[in-house]
Amino acid sequence: MPINISSVINNYNQSFKQNNIKQKSNGKSNNNQPKLKPAVTIASALGVGAAYAIIAKKQGFSINPSKILKTPVKDWALIKLYDKKQPDRKLIKLEEWEILGLAGGSIAGGLTAGTIIDEKKNFKAKIREAINQFVGNVCIPVAFVKGVSVLYDKNKRQILSKVPQLSGDGKAVKYTNKALKCMPSAAMTLVALGAGILTGNKFSNFINEKVFHKKVERHIKKTDFAPHVDDIGMAVSLMADKSKISTAITNTVPLFLCVPGFQAGMAQDK
Repeated sequence: MPINISSVINNYNQSFKQNNIKQKSNGKSNNNQPKLKPAVTIASALGVGAAYAIIAKKQGFSINPSKILKTPVKDWALIKLYDKKQPDRKLIKLEEWEILGLAGGSIAGGLTAGTIIDEKKNFKAKIREAINQFVGNVCIPVAFVKGVSVLYDKNKRQILSKVPQLSGDGKAVKYTNKALKCMPSAAMTLVALGAGILTGNKFSNFINEKVFHKKVERHIKKTDFAPHVDDIGMAVSLMADKSKISTAITNTVPLFLCVPGFQAGMAQDK
């Protein structure tokens, strides 16, 4: 049976037009998809950067570009480390409210870029993920860790009095005893962090079902741990107070807090 070429072409054209109409009805063309990831990444980073600048300004650091460029790189707020020779020099402090501010900036940036570039049909998914990230994946775990930190500080003397110590004066004994005293605070912080992440995940699933009326079982992902570098820093701070290690970890927190904004901006309905 001979093929009617004109009929095939007409069918193809009609199908192509229908697809275009469907894409336009969704609000955005799929041609914007390749731009989504880099735009959301940049916007999340800018959101974190803006929040960090506000925090640094409030803590007495200059955000004047000309002054920053004249300052040695090692003394920039984002890079400066604790120095035993200068124990009183100013360092950036990222505590609970600062962490929430950085996360909020990240999510605001990622959500804005994702909303502008992505299709309108994915907007609700982005709002859901933004709430899940901020409340379930940042606020709740941070609150758990803060609560345990306060509890530890109140009972520090009693807890440390029960930690076994080795007898002797050598360096090995000294470092071993110090490590043993670090274990209770580290263990308490890690348990609190794990409990906070699990509770936050349960909260996210509850919100999805009860508020957004969408039965989605949101499982814990590797990226859910990214915002909790600050909690690791808190654990290190509890272990060794101020140190190069604790301040180095603190300085990486803004980078990891770009992840919640990226997740919110990239969220799509399946």
